[in-house]
Amino acid sequence: MKPLSGVYCLRPLLLFGVFSLLSANLWAGTDAALDHELHRLIRTHGLTGDPAKDKEIPDIQTPAVQLGMRLFFSSSLSGNRDVACASCHHPLLGGDDDLSLSIGTGVIEPDKLGLGRTLRDGKAPLVSRNAPTTFNAALWRWGMFQDGRIEALLDGKDKSTSSAYGIPSLGSNGFTTPDVAYPRTDFWAGSNLAQAQARFPLVFVEEMRGHDFNPELNNSAYRSKLAQRLGGYDPSGNSLPEAVTQYWQAAFRQVYNAPDAPISTLITDQNITDLLSQYERSQLFVKNPWNQYVKGDLNAISSEAKQGALLFYRQPGSGGFGCVNCHQSNFFTDEGFHNLLIPPIGPSQADKDVTEAHGVDKGREAVTEKPEDRFRFRTPSLLNVEVTGPWGHNGAYTTLDGIVQHMLRPRSAALAYDPRQLQQAGVQTDHLAANLEAMLPYAKGLPEYEYTAEDVQQLVAFLKTLTDPCVKDAACLKPWIPADAEPDLMHVQDKF
Repeated sequence: MKPLSGVYCLRPLLLFGVFSLLSANLWAGTDAALDHELHRLIRTHGLTGDPAKDKEIPDIQTPAVQLGMRLFFSSSLSGNRDVACASCHHPLLGGDDDLSLSIGTGVIEPDKLGLGRTLRDGKAPLVSRNAPTTFNAALWRWGMFQDGRIEALLDGKDKSTSSAYGIPSLGSNGFTTPDVAYPRTDFWAGSNLAQAQARFPLVFVEEMRGHDFNPELNNSAYRSKLAQRLGGYDPSGNSLPEAVTQYWQAAFRQVYNAPDAPISTLITDQNITDLLSQYERSQLFVKNPWNQYVKGDLNAISSEAKQGALLFYRQPGSGGFGCVNCHQSNFFTDEGFHNLLIPPIGPSQADKDVTEAHGVDKGREAVTEKPEDRFRFRTPSLLNVEVTGPWGHNGAYTTLDGIVQHMLRPRSAALAYDPRQLQQAGVQTDHLAANLEAMLPYAKGLPEYEYTAEDVQQLVAFLKTLTDPCVKDAACLKPWIPADAEPDLMHVQDKF
């Protein structure tokens, strides 16, 4: 037998090379078509890849924001000194708490986070909603909380259900809050939405207030009492340990450059909530692969994610699901309120008349008292959605796949909901069927799309491109977590 010649040896290699080149060109052509269509949609929706354009974002390294961070991690802003803002909104947990329903005051081990956070006496969760992330808090324009009970006012009217497009500014009519009748202006709300929001977890009984510290006071007087205790000037004698008081007095004097000013003019409820809001607004995490792609880096996301983006942005009947209709703009929300039939797990809000059947949360109606707002909740931003679960206004879904499937077929998914997916112990589900039946008449017209497992996989791949890598990197998040060990700070990041 003759040995194979060089020509015969090269032929398979040449054929393989031609095949590989053709395959590469085929894939390149496919991606080129995807890119062409996606950038057409990007232009149609006015996307720039810059959600924070024209926004003033505080620098985490400035003294005021550093003090706001330490207040955010301070247990002394809770009535019983057993919970901090960071207990439910920790940077290492996506700016929230990894729980379906938040656990505030009254916990067994205050330093514990996530599933390790449980109430004394085996109580079920008393907070009725999932903790929204504080990440990108500076980007909200119109409202805070799942029901929008903190709302920016324009011309003295409720504009929360209008489109955000074409509104250059919010004017100067301030904010409405639970401290005033809706939709009146609360003149003590502060200078921005984040500050208005920061005033309320402090006074909500099941979140930070508790039942024991000056329960007779109204919200405004209670906030003043917290400031008096923190500053060590409470005339009724409520006080913190001396080392803690001295720590806060020195910190406020330094930040406000007021070594001789009366401490009662520095440690005030307005200054406290302003500093908290500056810290929250410093948490800008928008440097994600999708924004890089929008700005022109065609290799920033995978082909699978591009397919998911097409499903997201195309309309039903045109090869997509129209997700963009609610998740609009670079911030991925219309900031409106919608009834999407999220399975009604958990308790109702105990301090409001929001119950029907066995305590189902009425959502936006609790604020506006309009029947058409019943069971409507705010559209969340999808930025960093990968790390902000569980998902839904009450954390009913514990996987990203699960919430995506629900959004594609809300009624079918709600009727087939399996509460065994819940990872948090004690979440109320006994009246799930009855509460769902009460919700169904208010959820007419919801879409029921046919979809495949591949559709869900592609949509999830796209959603993951909205994750800023920093939010999954403890080293990158380090500037937003106090490094010192002062006596008043809860170092919950060490207690996972």
